Parts: sequence; C-alpha cells; structure tokens
Amino acid sequence: MISRREFLQASVAASAILGASGTGIWGRLAAQQRLMSQDDLLNMDPVGNVTLIHVTDLHAEVKPIYFREPGINLGVGEVQGLPPHVTGTDFLDLYDIEPGSPRAYALTNTDFEALAAQYGRMGGLDRIATVVNHIRAERPGALLLDGGDTWQGSLTALRTDGGDMVRLMNALGVEAMTSHWEFTLGIDRVTEIVENELNFPFLGANIFDSMWDEPAYEPYRMFERNGTSIAVIGQAFPYMPIANPGWMFPDLSFGIRENRMADVVGQARAAGAEVVVLLSHNGFDVDRKLAGRVDGIDVILTGHTHDALPEPVIVNDTLVIASGSHGKFVSRVDLDVQDGAVRDYGYRLIPVFSDVITPDADMAALIEAERAPYAAELGEVLGSTVNTLYRRGNFNGTWDDLLCQAMIEEREADIALSPGFRWGTSVPAGHDITREDLFSATAMSYPECYRSEMTGETLHLVMEDVADNLFNTDPYYQQGGDMVRVGGMGYRIDINQPQGSRISEMTLLRTGERIDPGTTYTVAGWASVNEGTEGPPIWDVAESYITRHGTVDIPPNQSVIVTGG
Repeated sequence: MISRREFLQASVAASAILGASGTGIWGRLAAQQRLMSQDDLLNMDPVGNVTLIHVTDLHAEVKPIYFREPGINLGVGEVQGLPPHVTGTDFLDLYDIEPGSPRAYALTNTDFEALAAQYGRMGGLDRIATVVNHIRAERPGALLLDGGDTWQGSLTALRTDGGDMVRLMNALGVEAMTSHWEFTLGIDRVTEIVENELNFPFLGANIFDSMWDEPAYEPYRMFERNGTSIAVIGQAFPYMPIANPGWMFPDLSFGIRENRMADVVGQARAAGAEVVVLLSHNGFDVDRKLAGRVDGIDVILTGHTHDALPEPVIVNDTLVIASGSHGKFVSRVDLDVQDGAVRDYGYRLIPVFSDVITPDADMAALIEAERAPYAAELGEVLGSTVNTLYRRGNFNGTWDDLLCQAMIEEREADIALSPGFRWGTSVPAGHDITREDLFSATAMSYPECYRSEMTGETLHLVMEDVADNLFNTDPYYQQGGDMVRVGGMGYRIDINQPQGSRISEMTLLRTGERIDPGTTYTVAGWASVNEGTEGPPIWDVAESYITRHGTVDIPPNQSVIVTGG
C-alpha cells in the first residue's frame, strides 16, 4: 500500500514531468513565448473537494507593478542549493523553464529589462479579484487566506493607517489572515482594526500577552467546506520585537513557539479538523524546519521571504506553498479529502499578468475611490533612472544604493546604512520615478533618517550581527530580512564562517582605506527600531537627491564581495 508521503512525492514528480513536456500551463507559456489568454492562465483540472486560495506579502500594492525577482538568494547549511535558494538561470534549469518566456519573466531576474518591456506589469488587486472570483465560481466554498504584510508598503496605506487595505481586503472576501508589518501601525491601531474594521479573523497562535502569558489573539479558526472540516492556524512573524520596534506593541511577545504549534495542531485535530492549514509568516526556511518537526500539518502557506515557487516543497507529508509577493501571484491548492485525510492534491501558482487578466470592475472602482484623494501626489514625477531600480536580493540592490547615496550627500555622511527590507517595487531603466515609486520603497511608520557617529569596531559588530540573522545555519535563528545595505563602504563576506568571522576587508570607498576599529565615522541610516530616533523622513531625503540630480544613474554595486555561497 502506497503511503501518503510516497503519493505526494510521486505527484510532484509527475507535475515536473508534465511541465517539462509542455502539457502544463507553464510549459505552454514557455513554448509560445507570449502571454496566453486569461482562460489559459486560470483554468486548472480540479482535484477533490477542498480549495485554498493564498495571497501574501502584498505590501499594500493594489495597482499593477514591476517587480524584479532576486538575482542572489543564498542558502546555508542543509538548505544550500535547495529551493528557494536557487535563482536566475539555475532556477530556469531546475524547473525546466525556457529563457525569455513569460514564466522566466515572472519567476526570475533573468533579462528583466527586456522581458518587462515585452510582458508588462504584474499584479493589481482588481486582477487578483478576477482570479479569486474565477476560482470561487469553479470551486464553491474555496477558502481565501491572506498571509500578512498587507497593511503597509504604499503611500495610501501610510496616509490611511492601513485603512485602505482593510477596506479592500474586506471587499475581496478574505476569510482569515496573519500578520507582521501590521503591528508597525502600533498596537492601538491594530486593536482598532481587529475589533472594529476587519470582517475576518486575525490569527496568531504564537502571539502572547507578555504580562499575563496567555494568548493575545485567536490561534485558529475552523471552517466547514463541502462537508470537510478545515482548521486554519495563524502564525505571525516570530521576531517582531527584534526586527521591528518593540515599543510599538510593548505588551506582546512572539516567537516560533514550536511546542505551542504542536499543541494547537493537536487541539484542532481533536476538534474534528480533517485538514490542518498553517497560514504562516515565518519565512520559508523556518517553515521547512517547522514542518519537519511538527506532525499533522497538511499545508503550510508560507510568507515573509517573498519566495515564489511553481511547485510545492514536501516535508514530513506537508505541502509547503510559496506564493511570492506584491500581488504577482495567486496560489490555488486543491485537496482531495477522504476519510478524514488528504489523499491527493492539485496546485497552480497563477501569474497575475495585468495585460491579460481582465480587471474586476467593482474592485477597480473601489481602488480608484481609495486612491482618489492622493492621485496627484501619487503621480508626481520626481526624476528618472538610467538603471533599473530594484531591491530584492541578499545584498545591495539599486533602490537601496540610491537611498544610501542620497543619505551620504544629503546628510553629509561617510557611510550610509539601509535596512535589508524585501518590500518595494521595481522601476525599469529609462522610466520616470514617481512619488508612488519612492513610497513603495520607503513607506513605513518609523522613517526617520538619523545621523550618528560610529567607530569602525561598532560598524563591524553591526555587520556581523545582521549577517548572522541571515546566514545562521539554524533557520530558527534567522531573525529578519536580507543583509543591511551599505553605501560608502565595501566589504568581503564569507557566509559559511561563524558569527564574528564573516565580515572582513571593510573599506571606506571615498579614500580606499581600510576601516579602522578605533576611528569614528559619520554614519547615516533609517528605520531604526529605537524609540525617539530623530531626523527627516527617508522619503524627503531621497526626494531631495532625486530632484536635484533629475536623472539618477545607479550602476550595479561591486563593493560587496561574497564567498562561500
């Protein structure tokens, strides 16, 4: 008798073969080298009786966008070389994707500028609404789940304290969500939204009231769909007080809480759950480890690390689904549930090509109504760019190189530091930079651009600490985003060395001299988690730089030398 693990592994292998032969949707896209019709993108042979729809890490982007996938996404330890730590041509080879195809454009950075001109923007909440409505029409009872990082990341979300996104996601018909950047609105605003504005549960099994050491939010919600009982467990970003300002939510504690997760899974099963879904904002590698250590989870809908994978990764009989970010993709997961267990599944990572998918008229009208008070501000052109501005990647991206150069010039600093955020859309080479573009890379509730003095020794400690958050071989100790971006300074990093020994050859680019541990340098940065940080908001600093130069020229950064990958 075949085990469930063997069945799921065989299904993934079969899926890969179909894609290679060109009989699947991605194979057809690759073969034709052009965008397909809406029906071709959305149609899928249904499986079973349960359907999950997953979106995550929208970062308040509601209009079609450009978004360049990472050119570097290194894994360490046991996950080195495993998805999602595969990029560019290696990714194309792994999934048998033809270069230059729509699939290549959607999923990699390869030939981004040329393919962006050919295939256009992706995403848009009105297009997502069309996808969701199509699936719901075909699969009555399909369950729409939001993985968090939804209320932050745009000018309009900043101006409305997330209110625009709450109203739009209510209209979309989301049925449960979890969280991360939501808490940077402050605990009072989060409470106001959860108690008075949100039409669906705000789940967080790992969020506790630190004073009373008891759960602060609903851990899971049971749904009955097509005769099947489904438990959706929420897992918020575990490292909130470290990666984001803890003073904004002082009475909450987070953490992975592996034992707590096992208990909640057990509670859900005891309550009659035939399917257990973890709606997670842990990040991919954390969820991969968690899946291997906690039994009984059928599907993990992962978020936080913005990975987009065309096939599930299977760990301990658990499907780990990665749905990308910024509205580029919608995941559809079909499950065949029989006798209280998952017997089969179907999966489609749906690319939201905005030139192909017809906007939903009702959602489009709601979006325009939310944006109308800010339309002139959003569309204002600040300058233009010679090079593509992008952020995503383990190390420096051109968006943060621009911000660093702006801080050095506008704040008269030797060195600039920009946090390793993953959110922020791309601006292709030769395009105008609008105020909306700038805010997509900077809109947040603690934007102050500080100017301080640091010794070379302190700088080295900062760099080593951030590197360990990214390259610790234990995923449970990877506590944040990508590597801090650096302007005015170069360095060498060996990602396989232990903490304290990864960073070397720190060099002040202006003089070519090595950073001296005992010398004090003027350092500018932004997004400090410390309460009371002073300075102008980063968008004002960047706007001054862009408007002064008119056209910005930010070539690829060659000052970071990476070894050990």
